[in-house]
Amino acid sequence: MKSKSRIVLAYSGGLDTSIILKWLQENYNAEVICYTADIGQEIDRKKIIRNAKKFGVKKIIIKDLKNIFVKDYVFPMIRGHAIYEGIYLLGTSIARPLIAKDQINVAKKYSAYAVSHGATGKGNDQVRFELAYHYFGPKIKVIAPWRIWKLKSRTDLIRYAKKHGITIPKDKKGAPPFSVDDNLYHTSTEGKILENPKNSAPEFIFQRTTSPEKAPNKATFVTINFKNGDPIGINGKKISPEKILSKLNFVAGKNGIGRVDLVENRFLGIKSRGVYETPGGTLLIYAHRAIESVTLDKETMHKKDAIMSRYAELIYNGYWYSKERFKLQKIVDLKRNKVNGSIKLKLYKGNITIQSRITTSNAYSMKKVSFEENKTFNKSNVEKFINYHKKKLYY
Repeated sequence: MKSKSRIVLAYSGGLDTSIILKWLQENYNAEVICYTADIGQEIDRKKIIRNAKKFGVKKIIIKDLKNIFVKDYVFPMIRGHAIYEGIYLLGTSIARPLIAKDQINVAKKYSAYAVSHGATGKGNDQVRFELAYHYFGPKIKVIAPWRIWKLKSRTDLIRYAKKHGITIPKDKKGAPPFSVDDNLYHTSTEGKILENPKNSAPEFIFQRTTSPEKAPNKATFVTINFKNGDPIGINGKKISPEKILSKLNFVAGKNGIGRVDLVENRFLGIKSRGVYETPGGTLLIYAHRAIESVTLDKETMHKKDAIMSRYAELIYNGYWYSKERFKLQKIVDLKRNKVNGSIKLKLYKGNITIQSRITTSNAYSMKKVSFEENKTFNKSNVEKFINYHKKKLYY
């Protein structure tokens, strides 16, 4: 088959991408290759294969990228303490660059002339996907159905699905589902009654966190071990990045940690309300800041804090592969080799409390901070210090 007759579709096997698969077959004289990146979302491989084969797809690719996702995408972001608009831990944002990169690799391998995604025409994901597509495959065509087809709403999609015999999933109440995105780092839920910010989020939409009210009445303790700024183990046992996040998701989720209900400013200028669950990620950012507090100097820590807002915004907007993000990552990783040790956390009904910070670093001096009289800190210099800063008031 000629090179200009293949399209690689980012395919989940769900309602939206099944509709897109059929639509591509109807509107393009091309073979559709279905590509799924397994980054820790709830995935049914048999269902994906079955649904794709139902439409005659011959090439179905499912790639396990969980460890790469955590090690090369989540962990660098944790080192930057990236939080968008003070609350969003960027769970969807950080997943798209990896999916797009690997999708382009598949397109090149099979000489596809185009790639396609299921991101909506009002959302951020279309930007995130397509900026990454351009970075790795600038000559490969992008087909974005939501921007060009005549299906304008969820109702249109369901009508199209019924016409073509595409299975329509149901939520726990028996209605068409909320818009859900999930991966090993987080779960987001949007749409339906959540679109009106006056409505409270129903408890049944939460997938990986117990409500604080129903969390255990006994506290849970967990120790996160760090080396060179990254988590390397839990409770002293060294395990893979994927397993670290998976275990922390479980322990934090059962203790009611990691829920946020937010209204965010999308890149395209639209406000959007959603409910996000990031249990393990919440613990990691909390613990990472704690280990840095006893291993890094003030200047390095404050330099990181000063760029965090911009760093987070770049990730949110889809600029993971931009020169600016690479530049800021170098600032984020200044002296990361000094960030070593362990943080013990107490988890109880949605709350996180630091129990201990252990490190061999000498950044924190017991002698200098002690209230007992000592000779390591010259208090006579303090008056000179204050007088110097009095003058700076008028600069």
